Amino acid sequence: MTDDRRSAGAPTLEDVARAAGVSRATVSRVINGVRNVDPAIQEVVRQAVSVTGYAPNRAARSLVTRRADAVALVVSGAGVEAEAGVGAEAAARSGAGGGPRATAGGGGSFTAQVFADPFFGRVVTGVVDYLRPRGVHPVLMFAETSRARDEVVAYLRQGSADGALVVSTHAEDPLPGLLTEAGLAAVLFARPARPVPISYVDLAHQDGARLAAEHLLARGCRRLATISGPLDVPAGRARLTGFRDTLARQGHAYIPVAEGRFTQESGEVAMERLLVEHPDLDGVFAANDLMATGACHVLREHGRRVPEDVAVVGFDDSSAALACRPPLTTVRQPVEAMAAEMARLLLDRPPGPSSPATSVIFEPELVVRASA
Repeated sequence: MTDDRRSAGAPTLEDVARAAGVSRATVSRVINGVRNVDPAIQEVVRQAVSVTGYAPNRAARSLVTRRADAVALVVSGAGVEAEAGVGAEAAARSGAGGGPRATAGGGGSFTAQVFADPFFGRVVTGVVDYLRPRGVHPVLMFAETSRARDEVVAYLRQGSADGALVVSTHAEDPLPGLLTEAGLAAVLFARPARPVPISYVDLAHQDGARLAAEHLLARGCRRLATISGPLDVPAGRARLTGFRDTLARQGHAYIPVAEGRFTQESGEVAMERLLVEHPDLDGVFAANDLMATGACHVLREHGRRVPEDVAVVGFDDSSAALACRPPLTTVRQPVEAMAAEMARLLLDRPPGPSSPATSVIFEPELVVRASA
């Protein structure tokens, strides 16, 4: 075959190999993501791919690799009545680069909660930023009903995706158990509320609450209270426990608590209650930034200056922390990095249903701003 005849059709692996000055096998290894290729050779091959305009045939490639080059990014809850909150605000935005496509279910009130909150936008950003350079695409799915959960399981069973990245919004969510029972690859954002042999990434929530307590004490606050997250969510309990235990070690035997739902409105309601019951409080830890923002709003309405009269610390370091007035001192949860790690765990998972579950715990960091 002459060079003219080759160039008349779509570029081939041989064209890329010739342009790069390497073998066809080397080009194939680079394109398929095999790791033991010298980085300099990888770069030469990528440049040759760009110059020749070569595009791999994904259908043919999937037959060889048995990979779909797609993962399901699932927002799951126990029902449409489930409120957002999984260790932080749990809700979704479309993400960068046009965002993943939505499929399988999705109800009005549940998806409205999902798209209303900043947390899942950060999850999507971390997932997309990790997957895109690897040629893997996210498929956004909602699983708030029994039927929608069945659709997710069926979608994965038929090989349409290489596994699931799951953000669960309710402690009673059965989806993690369904995925493990079906032998499907999955990684959770946050530790499951029930013992399930499934991989997950999470934050050291008690350590984060400890940082908040220590900072408030260092500021001279002595009449402290907290707005907890929902106590049926593991992170909500952990943040409350960490705050209480730290203060107990410093002689604070009783800490008033008002439970919130990780929403600004619930933070406002909780702050109103705390002010009625404990009007002399001088420091508040809210278990996420949205609730802390609500607390600041109520304190201003009651003529309390933040931080002069009442210091406020939030949790997550979300966009709400910067939008708050004054900007929030908060405990940073590195959501984007955690989401990327979740994707890495899924893609690096050894094949087969017997792969052991893995956990990765991230460390929190205190970010000091103007509210405390």
